[in-house]
Amino acid sequence: MNHESSQSVNQAITPSINQPDTRTDRSFDAIADHFEKKVYGGLKGDIRLAVLRRDIFAYCTQMREIIGRPLRILDVGAGLAQIAIELAIQGHELIINDISSNMLEKAQANAAQCGESNQDNAKLAINWYVCPYQELEEKLASNTEKFDLIMCHALLEWLAEPVAVMDFFNQHLTENGALSLCFYNPASFDYRNLIMGNFNLLDNTEYKADNKKSLTPNHPVAKEEVESWLEAHHYQTILASGLRVFHDYSPLKRGGHNDPEAVIRMELRYSQLEPYKWLGRYLHILATRQA
Repeated sequence: MNHESSQSVNQAITPSINQPDTRTDRSFDAIADHFEKKVYGGLKGDIRLAVLRRDIFAYCTQMREIIGRPLRILDVGAGLAQIAIELAIQGHELIINDISSNMLEKAQANAAQCGESNQDNAKLAINWYVCPYQELEEKLASNTEKFDLIMCHALLEWLAEPVAVMDFFNQHLTENGALSLCFYNPASFDYRNLIMGNFNLLDNTEYKADNKKSLTPNHPVAKEEVESWLEAHHYQTILASGLRVFHDYSPLKRGGHNDPEAVIRMELRYSQLEPYKWLGRYLHILATRQA
């Protein structure tokens, strides 16, 4: 297992209402503990992982049978990399990347613990790269093989130029490879604030979240824009799911809301149904390249 670290990690300069909106790629290096607790410390994270596991694991199992070998998978902006680590446990070959050394240190600790409890007692096939995704090109130069699957989860909304990552995907994905995109849904922000009666916030065209601690992105990418990128780069969507299609919209917890397992079961049921899936706080699109 190769472990690469970076002495310096690019950290974003967070814009505020009173400062010029200078966008840079966001790193969560300074708030890694807060990120772990906020995103994955409760039911929200359980729902997120449940939907992604269902979507991605089923696809990987199917493709492994078709191509007759484990998949080569790249996780760009992986954060805590839970899905990637579980795929490595299943026997796939993983390269895991993030701009934050603190985030990947947490992921490596989790991978080490999972590896120790792996029933096959096999070494997990994971290489780690701490760097902005733009610097992966140089680090992957010795790896001439392309990837069967590239995962990019909750990264688009934190990139200064999100559309540019499509060229990176094209360069490193196999001809019949798949792209797993999970991204914040800006429509959910409007809908939740409508439900909560936060009309003043919605009327404030200059509102920006304080991203020193807030995990609400100020520059989310709409579903229609992502779909236009996929079409322009000749991808075909084979699956679309919503993550947290109702949980976040229920300030009053009653009935089944008090049963976490029931909530996850219903989230999974409605995550791929029209029109509910488009209400998800995050959207997951699995797309394949068209020959």
